Amino acid sequence: MVQLLQKLITFDEFTEWLPESRRYELHEGKIIEMQPTGKHEDITGFLIQELTLEYIRMKLPYRIPQKALIKLKDKETGYNPDVLIMNRQNLINEPLWNDKSTLIHGESIPLVVEVVSTNWRDDYGYKLIDYEAMGIREYWIVDYLGIGGVRFIGYPKQPTISIYQLLNGEYQVQHLRGKDLIDKSLIFPELNLTVEQIFQGQR
Repeated sequence: MVQLLQKLITFDEFTEWLPESRRYELHEGKIIEMQPTGKHEDITGFLIQELTLEYIRMKLPYRIPQKALIKLKDKETGYNPDVLIMNRQNLINEPLWNDKSTLIHGESIPLVVEVVSTNWRDDYGYKLIDYEAMGIREYWIVDYLGIGGVRFIGYPKQPTISIYQLLNGEYQVQHLRGKDLIDKSLIFPELNLTVEQIFQGQR
C-alpha cells in the first residue's frame, strides 16, 4: 500500500483520474495504491468463485463487481474492497452507479470481504468503522497471516477470519480459525467452507 500524492483531492477528482486497472483507493482525500501479493490474490479469487456459486445456488439477486467503489457520504473516501457482494435490486437507489460504478448505500452491499495484507490497520480500523456506519450487514476480515493487532485477533496471534455482523447498528464479531466452518454468516448461512480451505484457496 503506497500513498501516491501529497495533495488532497476530492472523490470526483479521484474518479476522473482513476486508471482502468482501479487498484487504488481514496482515503480522506489521499490516493492509495493497493499492492496485493500473489497469495492475497489467490485467496480473493477463491472467495469470489465460491461466493458466486453460493448466491447462484440460493437464487439471490447478487453480483460481485470487480472495480466498484464504496463512497462514504461525508468523506472524500472511496474503497475498492477485495470482495464486494452487491444487491442488484437496490441499484435503482444508487445515484453514482451508472456513471462511476460507485455505491453509497449500505442496503446495496450485503457483504464486504477484505483480505489482510500489510495494511491491516486500515482493515481493522478505518474500514471497520466506515462499513459499520454505512450499515453494511456483514464484513469479513480474512487475516491469513495472523498479523492483525492482538486486540483484534487475540494472543498468540494466529491466522483468523473475523466475521462482523450488524446488530442494532453496531458490529458484533466472531473469530474463526483452522477447521471452523464458515456457517455463521447471515448472508450465506449454508456456506460449506472451512477457514483452512479459504486460506489454502481450495476445497
